[in-house]
Amino acid sequence: MQHRPLTMVGLLGSRLDAGVNEKRWQRWRPSVAACQHEDLLVERFELIYQPQHSALADRVAADIESVSPETKVNLQPIDFDDPWDFEEVYGKLHDFARSSRFDAEQNDLLIHISTGSHVQQICLFLLTESRHLPGRLLQTSPRDADKSKASPVGVYRIIDLDLSQYDRLASRFEVERTEGVSFLKAGIETRSDTFNHLIERIEQVALNSDAPMLLTGPTGAGKSQLARRIFELKKHRGRIKGELVEVNCAVLRGDQAMSALFGHVKGAFTGATTQRPGLLKTAHHGLLFLDEIGELGIDEQAMLLRALEEKQFLPVGADRDVASDFQLIAGTNRDLRQSVLDGRFREDLLARINLWSFELPGLAERKEDIEPNIAYELDRFASEHSRRVTFNKEARDAFLRFATSGDAAWTANFRDLNAAMTRMATLAPSGRISRSVVDDEVARLTTDWTGTSRDGDAALLQEVLEEQRVAELDLFDRVQLAAVIRVCRKSSSLSEAGRKLFAVSRQARSKTNDADRLRKYLLRFQLSWADVGQP
Repeated sequence: MQHRPLTMVGLLGSRLDAGVNEKRWQRWRPSVAACQHEDLLVERFELIYQPQHSALADRVAADIESVSPETKVNLQPIDFDDPWDFEEVYGKLHDFARSSRFDAEQNDLLIHISTGSHVQQICLFLLTESRHLPGRLLQTSPRDADKSKASPVGVYRIIDLDLSQYDRLASRFEVERTEGVSFLKAGIETRSDTFNHLIERIEQVALNSDAPMLLTGPTGAGKSQLARRIFELKKHRGRIKGELVEVNCAVLRGDQAMSALFGHVKGAFTGATTQRPGLLKTAHHGLLFLDEIGELGIDEQAMLLRALEEKQFLPVGADRDVASDFQLIAGTNRDLRQSVLDGRFREDLLARINLWSFELPGLAERKEDIEPNIAYELDRFASEHSRRVTFNKEARDAFLRFATSGDAAWTANFRDLNAAMTRMATLAPSGRISRSVVDDEVARLTTDWTGTSRDGDAALLQEVLEEQRVAELDLFDRVQLAAVIRVCRKSSSLSEAGRKLFAVSRQARSKTNDADRLRKYLLRFQLSWADVGQP
């Protein structure tokens, strides 16, 4: 294997590299010793020195060339007024790195960090980590291999800041990452590949970005719980200092909305007998979760946008801005893009909060995760009521068959599942959920969903078909067509709706055209995407 030429960058050590007479060869001088290792052939050495040490720099360059004739030493004078001033040192080393334009494709680059002030060493480390100096770190020491004594040549270590190169470190990070993902899932061993990938991505963003996050999905999909766990993960990893402030924007109405969010001064309006800091101020250095953000009024949206961009806002009745530096998670079950088109949501605010957007699927789209969530709900019941409840085998199998079948609508998603498990556990005084309890619960859920579905289906179908045509449809077609329309209205395109509707059967096909399948289905009823898509 042909090795690329090796270039080294280092700082002249005004003390460690010093020496005039022959005794200098009997002690370790880091800049010289780095070029004396037989298995480390340095072809070019960019040696940075302060102009007042030019005589020492010339002597060190000559000594290097005498012990390593293959090494060409380029002396680089940089005048540091104060080698311990971080801003100055970083600025001048940054300028050096940019002007040198080291080519990582053509040369291996080592950054020697055993000389210079601690501040200079830190700055070299940071410039290497940021890839302004596209190389690896070189650490040298006067101790020999067994560290029993010092030698003029000493030893060296090369440190690659790509930590994935180190097996033990990589395994630790993988364990930490897995723990973070599991924490966001509340420890539930979910089986949906799509959902697991989604949570992995959320974990990455939560720990590496302070930018706003937007959680979308149907009511009951778990947006609020996930937001709380994101906060707890950030807090545990030191990504946030303050507290979590939760707000359901759907309950903020009229003048009270502005006051609740941004606060008010005493006397700002009738009834304002005291000053109120507001929820944004309370979230300073913490995390603000705005659930149902699509319900905010336009004025509140404008104030929120300014608070996000400028970290300040004007409380009601105040004449001076208040500062608050908070992180934001927003949640919604609305299609905010459609809300923008309808004039109900600001386009600039959506652009600001949509950098990281994650859509949580409903429970009906994650039926492989129903079984582990049943176990989670029973554990939660045991924790809250100090009573452990389990299924007998027949009852468990019966409930799982129903819960994962097409008969289970799960219209309220995890709220439905939580309520069902709470009811069955409460009706199992002996601690065992029986088949009769399951049968009663299945009947209740079926009645709830069917009743809701029949009334809702008729109204929904009449939005796209004439009343006479709806009356002429078989019950089978009514239920199926209504379900299709609901999926279409939650999808941004014909293709997206097709992928959701044919998610199972498309796996068995070598070629898929979900949009065409859905288009042909709609044509049976003389409907098109324009008729059934998002209103």
